[in-house]
Amino acid sequence: MLRRFIKSKLFILLTVTVIVLIVMGLSSRKNSKIKYVSNVFTVVLTPFQELINYIGGQIDEASSYLKDIKALNDENEALKARIAELEDEVKELEGYKTKNDELKKALNIKHQFSDVEFLGANIIAKDMGNWFNTFTIDRGISDKISVDSTVITSNGLVGRVVSTDLISSKVVSIIDESSTVSARIAKTGNLVFVRGDLKLKEQGLCKLDNIFPDVDISVGDTIETSGLGGIYPKGITIGTVKEIRRKTNDMNRYAIIEPAVDFKRLEEVFVLIGKDNIEKAGESKDEG
Repeated sequence: MLRRFIKSKLFILLTVTVIVLIVMGLSSRKNSKIKYVSNVFTVVLTPFQELINYIGGQIDEASSYLKDIKALNDENEALKARIAELEDEVKELEGYKTKNDELKKALNIKHQFSDVEFLGANIIAKDMGNWFNTFTIDRGISDKISVDSTVITSNGLVGRVVSTDLISSKVVSIIDESSTVSARIAKTGNLVFVRGDLKLKEQGLCKLDNIFPDVDISVGDTIETSGLGGIYPKGITIGTVKEIRRKTNDMNRYAIIEPAVDFKRLEEVFVLIGKDNIEKAGESKDEG
């Protein structure tokens, strides 16, 4: 058993270690001849020490490199998150800008109608289909809205209120087949009628009916409300002439009107309320 231990690697390693320690201890004495032996060991071990130092340096560099990569990855993720935040902020600002532009247009319209108040409303429901030909808004009798109140956007005429309850109202737009608007050609003042059409409604368009031969009208002309009929105030933009057609076996013409309002993307509208209605409502409250 002793022979096995002597032959084992552990024994050899322990022996070498003891010898090295003895040599180091003796060489520490002054004028020791063992120093020569120590120098020999030093010469022999120096390449190994340099190799170990080199490997250690490489490990340190690799560790530092990995730390740098982790820091860069963390910074990259932080930058991505910040970019996403900035993109959301830009979208939000664009939304505010769009609403601001709409309000400016609405204010310009408001200057034309000093006898009415503008009430903003949100669309909360609409009938089946892609187009807002009939829909419901979140304003009603409690907001002084009544039947036949005019509904617009900053771009032009939407339609009118046809029924109302305490907190909501139903609106029929100018593209609905039940709608008729007394209108005029802006450049000439010629009176015409803009009507909804069952087929054209599916394209978001409406019809300008019964254009007599002596009426000057061209593609691109602006059509606006005439103020006649007692429903719509005068001068609200309805749309532009998209196409002029002639009826079969008839001298009269009709035109296809492209509304100024996009009836596929309506979200918010303004309801025009007569100031006399507001005053009456106020008087009723005072009497109550």
